[in-house]
Amino acid sequence: MSAFKRRTTTKQPPLPAGTRTSPGSTATIITSTGIPSLDDILGGGLPLSCSLLVLAPDAHTAYGELVLKYSVAQGLASGQRVCVVDPRADAFLSECMWMPGSSASTQNSSPAAPANAAEDEEDEKASEHDTKIKIAWRYEQMKQFQTTIPTSSQSTEDYCRTFDLTCRMPESVIQAARDEGRFLAVNLEEDTAASVRGSSCRAVLRQLSEVLSRAEAEATPLATRICIPALGSYEWGDLSPQDICYFLHSLRALLRRYPRACASICLPPHLCQEAYGGPGWVQKLGWLTDAAVTLAAFSSNPSLTAMFSAHHGLVHIHTLPAPHTLLPPSDKFSTLRGLSSSGENNLAFKCMRKRLIFETLHLDVEGGVSERRTTPSSTAAALDAGAGHDHAHNHDATHSPTGGSAASVAAVQVQLEQVQIEPSSRPAAPSPPPEPPASGFKKAKVKKKVAFTSERPDLYDF
Repeated sequence: MSAFKRRTTTKQPPLPAGTRTSPGSTATIITSTGIPSLDDILGGGLPLSCSLLVLAPDAHTAYGELVLKYSVAQGLASGQRVCVVDPRADAFLSECMWMPGSSASTQNSSPAAPANAAEDEEDEKASEHDTKIKIAWRYEQMKQFQTTIPTSSQSTEDYCRTFDLTCRMPESVIQAARDEGRFLAVNLEEDTAASVRGSSCRAVLRQLSEVLSRAEAEATPLATRICIPALGSYEWGDLSPQDICYFLHSLRALLRRYPRACASICLPPHLCQEAYGGPGWVQKLGWLTDAAVTLAAFSSNPSLTAMFSAHHGLVHIHTLPAPHTLLPPSDKFSTLRGLSSSGENNLAFKCMRKRLIFETLHLDVEGGVSERRTTPSSTAAALDAGAGHDHAHNHDATHSPTGGSAASVAAVQVQLEQVQIEPSSRPAAPSPPPEPPASGFKKAKVKKKVAFTSERPDLYDF
């Protein structure tokens, strides 16, 4: 037996509440975003000292703000400190979702709770019926096809809780977090935002620095979540693209100084488009943050809504966090991205009645799985309607009297060679000649003459 022993620390400092070590590096501490499928895309969760930027360019939806509400609810549920940078921080917190089953959240639920419970039971029965369907005995041992990360058994732990969109955060939880100092609201200074352009960004950075410095000086420091629901909205004043880039870069440097803090940021829809900052604007935002994701909803394009009726939008990944490694841990440990088996997958999201899900995008089975379809599906009908519209448009453009393509239409004529016989002056028709004797040769066919005519004075004979 060897007498040499590796020197290891016998006592390691305990991890903050609601955190764990990253599967890619033991030096990285991660925390959950509140959405298990989004944690899988990020490589297990959002690392501390890193920032997450969620872009939602569709002005008719608020999926980016919904992701931030998940993060706030997860922070308060796991005992972390939450700092919301918004003039209406209290209203934002009261709209956050909460865990199902608690007495306070049950009281805040809508009066139609029994009907919703009945619907949930029917959905569960339908899902159980689908899982019981077997094609053949040889497929019984095969793993069931999954498009997303299932709800894990960690619902009772502090890392990732299960939230219900139909439940609201109880007022008692908000008041308790406020009394314990775990909920902080950073308000924008109106006079500063209106006086000097870009001064609101510097004022917010100064306040965040003070909050993080006080949190770091505590005896038992907690993990701090910084939530900015609408960076660059009208409350921030008149901000230029340079001001937003300066704020994101300074915030990332501030998080590096305080390794027990992380930030989640969302921009208004008009700031998430290339037209605001010029070509490469979204790419610049990805460079200035540790993780950047775009939720492109289908609501602005009805044809996509008809084709992908089971989803609400696509997920575009711009940057993934890698604080202590050369490659992001998501490249190796993500199940949804699928790099370990079949390559990069197309990702989409859908907002159900009770939760938000990120999953792989797959086309629906034509005709269904357990039903016999006698009429075309909605996807095929939408495609046929779109093709018919394009064909009618092209047909009208081709036959329009003023169109340029109408004048260049070519014509093909087929003519038969005929022998012209001069008319005879005699009124009586001659007697028919005697029929020739039958022979074994076939009668020769009449020679055809094909002419291709166009605007040019060319004649092509075949």
